[in-house]
Amino acid sequence: MKQVVEHQSDILVIGSGAAGLTLALHLAENSKVILLSKGPLSEGSTYYAQGGIASVFDEEDTIESHVSDTLVAGAGLCDPSVVSFTAENAKSAIHWLIRCGVAFDKEENKDGHISADAAYHLTREGGHSHRRILHAADATGKEVQVTLQECVRRHPNIHVMEKYNAIDLITTRRSNPPDNRVQGAYVWNRDSEQVETIKARFVALATGGSSKVYQYTSNPDVASGDGIAMAWRAGCRIANMEFNQFHPTCLYHADAHNFLLTEALRGEGAYLRRPDGSRFMPDFDERAELAPRDIVARAIDFEMKRLGSDCVYLDITHKPADFIIKHFPTIYQRCLEFGIDITKDPIPVVPAAHYTCGGVMADLHGKTDINGLYAIGEVAYTGLHGANRLASNSLLECLVFARAASEYIKSQLHKVPMPGNIPPWDDSQVSNSDEEVVIAHNWHELRLFMWDYVGIVRSDKRLERAMRRCSMLQQEIEEYYQHFRVSNHLLELRNLVQVAELIIRCAMDRKESRGLHYNIDHPNKSSHSKPTILQPDP
Repeated sequence: MKQVVEHQSDILVIGSGAAGLTLALHLAENSKVILLSKGPLSEGSTYYAQGGIASVFDEEDTIESHVSDTLVAGAGLCDPSVVSFTAENAKSAIHWLIRCGVAFDKEENKDGHISADAAYHLTREGGHSHRRILHAADATGKEVQVTLQECVRRHPNIHVMEKYNAIDLITTRRSNPPDNRVQGAYVWNRDSEQVETIKARFVALATGGSSKVYQYTSNPDVASGDGIAMAWRAGCRIANMEFNQFHPTCLYHADAHNFLLTEALRGEGAYLRRPDGSRFMPDFDERAELAPRDIVARAIDFEMKRLGSDCVYLDITHKPADFIIKHFPTIYQRCLEFGIDITKDPIPVVPAAHYTCGGVMADLHGKTDINGLYAIGEVAYTGLHGANRLASNSLLECLVFARAASEYIKSQLHKVPMPGNIPPWDDSQVSNSDEEVVIAHNWHELRLFMWDYVGIVRSDKRLERAMRRCSMLQQEIEEYYQHFRVSNHLLELRNLVQVAELIIRCAMDRKESRGLHYNIDHPNKSSHSKPTILQPDP
């Protein structure tokens, strides 16, 4: 008889980026936490975030200005109360990071030295009216990730489980639908290739976004929409999935896998140029290269299609070489590996799927529709980003909402008992797959038609085609899932095809163009726009 492996903890945190690590550290003060990571602890979007974290540190800047810039970028779909809450709590969240050991860049004095009381160096990115981006050179995410994961590994109340895929949430939905409560999750141990059970009083989804649903993405391989798909299957509402942010500038090179070129390059004066060397952003927006990402991405897409060009170019060669190398050392070194000296050569770039603005509906405490289930970071829809995310508000959201969720969970800990017996995973009726090629084929088809039909520019006909193909894939994948044992690729494919359906449904419901959603059949903004909310079947 096969041994059943069950784990137990006060809180299960699924995801190990900035949101998950921050939540775990705040909760571990007085409870036991299991932190689940699909790959190695550092393999998430946070580690690769280059730009920085937005917060008001300059005396000439104001919280009201940060709020205003966020609302403008969100194109009328942000929740103003959520935006204000985030901006007001930004500075304290940053100070908590600093106390944890995160080293943000500081201003040098005239002699090139940095004094102990030096001010933090602030940069500016697209959509911001002031310099308010704290950063650690051009590898802010790495600095945050490494610092926080070291704190997590040292904490006696946090048990880290690496190389585990969450399969599905365990809830009381079937036994008590009106009071649906989360009880834990089934997880797949990638080393033993066995399904295990984690029982917990509270579960938090911090699984990131779903940009892997597209053929070209700046995200790491783990960004497969797992939390969104699991929450939907468990009974949570999902909102605004049509708003997928395409980062305008990813390195275009056959051997460069998912390498993003930070917004801060344009913030420090880099120009976007056509292959003939001419600038084009002033033709599209008065803010030129500092326009919000959706405008810049569409402009690049338009120019590439108009010219039949494989890419455009990002050029910062007019700045001093030492300035470039000092402020963008990671990009400088990485590009050199591909024979591109950014102090002398324009950088070939293309847009790529980068950020999921929609997600699992959650309130200011991260609470979802299921009792005891929380969603924080990119997996969540809170109303902060609206129809487009303002640059460097993403890591900020992770920090602010993780702390808010932790405070609420702490207040509820004494009220919630540990769940009782949970049925073990039953795979007695399935077998090992002998046709892995089916997964590979469906994987490729899904990402290709999402890129072609549900990408930067959409149409009603493209969306209808995408939905037909998505429905066919769903049927095939679900049948496959019912008959064969789980694997990493099967679990991710199952989640991605579910997320694809949610994106397409939201896009079909929105009969206008706004923010990141642009439909050539509905090119104008509606005067009465609201979030797109999908409700799962009971």
